[in-house]
Parts: sequence; structure tokens; C-alpha cells
Amino acid sequence: MLRRTEGVVLKSWPYGEADLIVTWLTKDFGIIKTFAKSPRKIKSRFGSSLEPLTHSLIAFWGKEDSALPRLTQSDIIHSFDSLRSGLECFIAISEMIELVLNLEPEGDRSGRAYELLIEALHSVEKCPPRDILILRFKLKLLEISGFLPHMESCGRCGSEGRHFYVDHGSVLCGNCAGREKRGVRVNAKWRMKKRRGYKRGTRPRRGTARPPCSRTVAAGREACPTAYGETPAVAAGTRRSGCCG
Repeated sequence: MLRRTEGVVLKSWPYGEADLIVTWLTKDFGIIKTFAKSPRKIKSRFGSSLEPLTHSLIAFWGKEDSALPRLTQSDIIHSFDSLRSGLECFIAISEMIELVLNLEPEGDRSGRAYELLIEALHSVEKCPPRDILILRFKLKLLEISGFLPHMESCGRCGSEGRHFYVDHGSVLCGNCAGREKRGVRVNAKWRMKKRRGYKRGTRPRRGTARPPCSRTVAAGREACPTAYGETPAVAAGTRRSGCCG
């Protein structure tokens, strides 16, 4: 059976004199391994499409439950070559790849880890500083895979807890913690934000403040505040027209 999908090369290793076994994170099939015939030869049809981090449109042939289907096509969508050119950057990206390999189960077809990785690679390529972006990727991947520590309430009874216990992977209240003494106190301001429903990367509730957007007027550029597309009334009671209206 011939199947097609998009995928990112996570790693590859030589097999025989000129062949490769390539591990992909794909959009439709999760993590898969494919056998590539003679990609290490000079006139190989695969070219540089099997380099680490390369995002490609691929086709592979094999039975539906085959552990190592044969790769028949790999056309580059985006090479992410700049991420491989710097040693420090490539080491940081390698940490992301190792996390994906260890946390994402083979055959998971949800596509969430794939979309997260593609978004993270594009962001790291375009928007330094990169440390924050890589940290965000790690936290989101932990959340997707179910390994993100439970911080909002007691992991046993659901009541309010003030200390996080590494051995339990969650916050525990005083009753559930018992004689445990290795808890780390959770920041009070962080708990208040979680209670009010503020989460990084989510849309703010209606009526909360949002960053100003800029618009061009006859006099030049000026800021106009916006909240869910509504413009506040001007002093005279009229509404400002333009990009926010």
C-alpha cells in the first residue's frame, strides 16, 4: 500500500553500504521508521531531503502494519538549514528532538506533536531569543503527552494545595501530603492567575485588556486600544473608526 504524508526527519542511521533507516514525525501517522534505498550515493534521488530537521512531503510503500516500509519519495517543503548551521542552536534543537522521540508514542495519529514541532522550528528560525521558544515547546509537549505536572489543585482530592511534590508529580494539600517534607511552595501570584483562568497562549476573556494595535491615519501612525474588536468611546461619546472598529 502506497501512503503519502508530510514529515520531519528526527534522525537517521546507516544501513549497509549506501542505505539509511530514517525516523520521521509525520502529520498523519505519528512517528514512523522508513527504509531508504541508496540515499548515500552521489546520484541519489533523495538528495538532501533526509537531513535532520528537514520538512518534506514523503511517500512510502509497505503493508499497513509494516514496521519498516520502503521510502519511495521525499520532496523538500522546508529544509531548516539555518538551524543546522550553528552548533549551539543545533544542540538546543536536538534536545527538542530527543523529547519527541521519548515522549511521543509510535503510531499516534493525532498530529498534535507534529504541528507543535513545525510551529516551534519556524519560530526558532525566525524569532530569537530562542531559549524561551524552546522552553515553551518543551512545556507544551509535556502537556500533550500527559507528563506536565499538575499545579492547579491537589492531585488526589482536588482541594487547594500550596506545595508541589516532585515524587508525586503534583500539588498536594496538607491532608494528602501527610508527613511529606520535600514540597516546594507554589508562588501565590501564579495560583491567583490560574484561579482567574489566565493561561499563557490563550485568548483573554471579554473585557480584559489587550496589547494596543497600530493603524495608519492622515497624521501618521498612532495607537488604538482594542478589546475583542470593540473600540472604546472617545471623550465626545463618538466611536473611532478604522482597524479596530
